[in-house]
Amino acid sequence: MKKNPFTYEMFKKRVDVATGRMKADLVLKNAKYINVFTEQIEEGDIAISDGYFVGIGKYEGNNEIDCKNKIISPALIDSHVHLESAMVSPRTFRDLVVPHGTCAVVADPHEITNVSGIDGFNYIKDMTEDLDLKVLMMIPSCVPSTPLDEAGAELLAKDIKPLYKNDRVYGLAEMMNSFGVVNGDKECLTKCVDCLNENKVIDGHAPSIKGHLQNAYLAACVTTDHECETYEEAIEKLSRGQWIEIREGTVCKNLKGLIGLFKAPFYQRCMLATDDNHPDTLRDLGHIDKIIRMAVSIGVDPIIAVKMASINTAMHYGIDDFGAIANGYVANFIILSDLKKFEIEDVYLKGNRVSKNGKVIEKSAEKNNTLDKEKYKRVYNSFNMNEVKIDSLKINRQGKKLRALELIKGGVLTKEFICDIDTEEKMSYGVNTKNDISKIVVVERHKCTGHIGIGFIKGYGIKRGAIASSIGHDSHNIIAVGVNDEDIALAINTLKNNKGGLVIVDDKKVLGELVLEVSGIMTEKDENYVIENLEELKKISREKLGVTKEHDPFMTLAFMQLPVIPDLKIIPKGLVNVMEQKIVDTVFD
Repeated sequence: MKKNPFTYEMFKKRVDVATGRMKADLVLKNAKYINVFTEQIEEGDIAISDGYFVGIGKYEGNNEIDCKNKIISPALIDSHVHLESAMVSPRTFRDLVVPHGTCAVVADPHEITNVSGIDGFNYIKDMTEDLDLKVLMMIPSCVPSTPLDEAGAELLAKDIKPLYKNDRVYGLAEMMNSFGVVNGDKECLTKCVDCLNENKVIDGHAPSIKGHLQNAYLAACVTTDHECETYEEAIEKLSRGQWIEIREGTVCKNLKGLIGLFKAPFYQRCMLATDDNHPDTLRDLGHIDKIIRMAVSIGVDPIIAVKMASINTAMHYGIDDFGAIANGYVANFIILSDLKKFEIEDVYLKGNRVSKNGKVIEKSAEKNNTLDKEKYKRVYNSFNMNEVKIDSLKINRQGKKLRALELIKGGVLTKEFICDIDTEEKMSYGVNTKNDISKIVVVERHKCTGHIGIGFIKGYGIKRGAIASSIGHDSHNIIAVGVNDEDIALAINTLKNNKGGLVIVDDKKVLGELVLEVSGIMTEKDENYVIENLEELKKISREKLGVTKEHDPFMTLAFMQLPVIPDLKIIPKGLVNVMEQKIVDTVFD
């Protein structure tokens, strides 16, 4: 990948500092540091010049920091993340993750791209152009996620091919349409071919795929997977040559099930990822550093965890000057007061201190942002739908049985649940609060098709009212769950008027809302606006509506319209049998 051009003067200074003929800009004195190559704690003064490590040994600097009783760690890299899931601008995302030791993220902007097309991709790219947090752009591969889905845009191979010419593009983002790949779909395979011909990598997304289908998927040179639920699934994929991304986000939590991968020889081809995190998770619990702490608490060697969170990711994606404390590497590092607890004191990016004691020193979100909003009209005007009438939420076909999405604890997989319809329930047809069955609705909001998918969900816990969100991976149509049609309709129409966000309704009254004006999935207001309103909405959802504590009420809901994660999902066209990629009846005889 293209870097700043090397010059004689640059190398002459590095050599002079490395030999001791010239003082370094900064020296970490008496340092104990994590060597990710030897997997040891080593000692020495660490010399830094022009934002690069240039020597380890005995050095003097114009500025010196005594690191006695500290541990120096390479800064961390998130191998797969959707910045949009934090619901804040990319600049605010930077301010949230930098204090946790993150120096780079591999970003897949397919959430905003599914809503706003190339405008959405460019919005993320341009908003992160000048950040000290390195944002590696991956090109969304599946817009929409499958041919069944109804997104705000459709990007064919010919549409995304020109994007590879940008130096910040590192490859093709998660190829979610694994069904298309294994069945030889021309568009899917052409996208893979174009990426490989640019000498870039293809990321994967293939939950539960195995055997010959797994072989077929990997035959298209898909290099990673972050959707492994079990150790056995991960080992099968790793044994076929894939890199495994161990994911731990706000909802998707796979660390404990994959803890065996932190052992030799597996950890050499594993990375750490968050995928999707809400801003309160980032602020209060951490980012990649949170995963390291969790792994160490289970018995993982912290040096191995750091290696998986730094040099492994850098090597896979070709960031050959990131991920290590070694000569010629960018001086991205963390000063730790305790290695096993992974307690972060200070964070340095390119040799500059950017965070002290968990607080960012200078907020990127507060810097002058000259982004021309006129260039991104689809980003700021993403709603094209009519008001939803109560009658349109009724199920047309009557039957004796219903088919529901049943939530599975700890992830985003669902299973099919079939039961008799309780005709004595006095709420909407099919709703049964005693058996924890509520109504789930998805409304197309991009092209005014009028399509409304109606189904049922089991295990969400809601006992009254309705909850709605315009965050729904990956098409981000409006999704709502409730126990009566009046409240569901009010929640949906409130989101339409707000141009996106989250809302809770009960007894025909709006109890709380969070406005997300950027493509209906993000806001350019600060993180406090999002976190405070999100916390209040979660509180209302549990205390007044009865939503179970086992599931995040909004992040869980966001995955229910994703027709590439088994077994059953819902889109504006109706219920989807994911493995067969076909629409199935909600009620039947």
